[in-house]
Amino acid sequence: MAPEEIRTVIIDILGDIAPDEDLSSLDDAVPFRDQLELDSMDFLDIVMELRKRYRVQVPEEDYPALNSMASTVEYLTPKMADVVAT
Repeated sequence: MAPEEIRTVIIDILGDIAPDEDLSSLDDAVPFRDQLELDSMDFLDIVMELRKRYRVQVPEEDYPALNSMASTVEYLTPKMADVVAT
């Protein structure tokens, strides 16, 4: 899966978790928590959705890598390289 597709996947997951948030102006460099009203349970929901939808395991020690869209895409690109976009 290409980085652009991964970004779309994350936007989709965020839309499911925080349906009232405006994701159209999301700044990829700014941490999610500075832009969206996400709590720790919402963050865990992101990790769980990645595992459920794409079988991507994110160990707890790697959670800081999912801080912003840019860091999330960078972290997931090698993990999702063989995943086919649905």
